[in-house]
Amino acid sequence: MLVHLNPRVNEAAVQELLSYAVFPDPDRLTETVAQYRNDPDLRLYGLEEDGVLIGLIGYALAGNRLDIRHLAVEPEFRRQGYGRGLILEAIAKEQPDWVAAETDEEAVEFYRNIGFTIVSLGERFPGAERFLCVYDAREDA
Repeated sequence: MLVHLNPRVNEAAVQELLSYAVFPDPDRLTETVAQYRNDPDLRLYGLEEDGVLIGLIGYALAGNRLDIRHLAVEPEFRRQGYGRGLILEAIAKEQPDWVAAETDEEAVEFYRNIGFTIVSLGERFPGAERFLCVYDAREDA
């Protein structure tokens, strides 16, 4: 079950997980924390087990589409289905028709393996190809 993290965005555990999902820049992390604290359209949820924050998902809703902004799982819990579980919980909570995420090459296989269609966006930053990952959530309905 997802726990609401927007009110807890200043906690060290939340910020550590967010740091895995933002460009490695302390200023970017500060901006991201401020966005989740101040923008009511951005939603941040996490998965806790025995009081330990294992992973989080941050997203915005745009009509019938859920746009994943941030997805992170603690390193020792990766490759155990928690990332997929966070996405499925967000889909169950929000009931979107579509789910979208923009990501780098490192995460493409994760999204592909859970049913997302992948489209290259080209080199959006010098030396870094970006990808749009889209999932048709209507198939789950």
